[in-house]
Amino acid sequence: MRNPPMREFIYYSRTAPTAGHYIKEDLQASGRIDIAIHTVIAAFFLSHKIRTDTKLHMIFAGPPTPPRHLELFPVTEGITGEDKIYLSKKNISTVLKRMLYKYKEGKKNEVFPGYWIEKKGFLELAHELNKEGRNLYMLDSDGEDIRKADIKSDPIFILGDHKGLPIKEYKRLKQICIPVSIGKRTYFASQTIAIVNNELDRREDT
Repeated sequence: MRNPPMREFIYYSRTAPTAGHYIKEDLQASGRIDIAIHTVIAAFFLSHKIRTDTKLHMIFAGPPTPPRHLELFPVTEGITGEDKIYLSKKNISTVLKRMLYKYKEGKKNEVFPGYWIEKKGFLELAHELNKEGRNLYMLDSDGEDIRKADIKSDPIFILGDHKGLPIKEYKRLKQICIPVSIGKRTYFASQTIAIVNNELDRREDT
């Protein structure tokens, strides 16, 4: 049974591929899918444990047929191969590739237990969550220090890849999101998620 509090992340990549056969052995040359893989690791992996309080949305906007919305909320209980899949740091690229291969037009398809894929854009997802009354926060170096910010229950944090968020989407997001900052220095997306997770963990533990 998964109980609150929850946290969610929306990771946007303008280069990550939207078809499985675009992911090659060279992950950096495969639309920087390596960044997406490190993002998954930072979102879910603790030492000897997978987080059950986290959901990760990944918007891939690379070739050949963008966009794709990959939603990850891994099932951790039950029989492996039946109720859940085994997720390790070594097989994330295989899982993402399989999800992309299993995309079905006009449908939100559950590829594995807790792993869905559909065609949905970045702003569409953000606006849907906003209409649900969710608390949206955008990682922005000019935002309020996350250590001082009032982070409300079940927050959703939005961040981009190495190229950042597109300017047009960034401006529209500012209308529905609260900007928060982890500092003036620029961190990798995976490091940013790890820092946010740590901040939320510390708040829950006090």
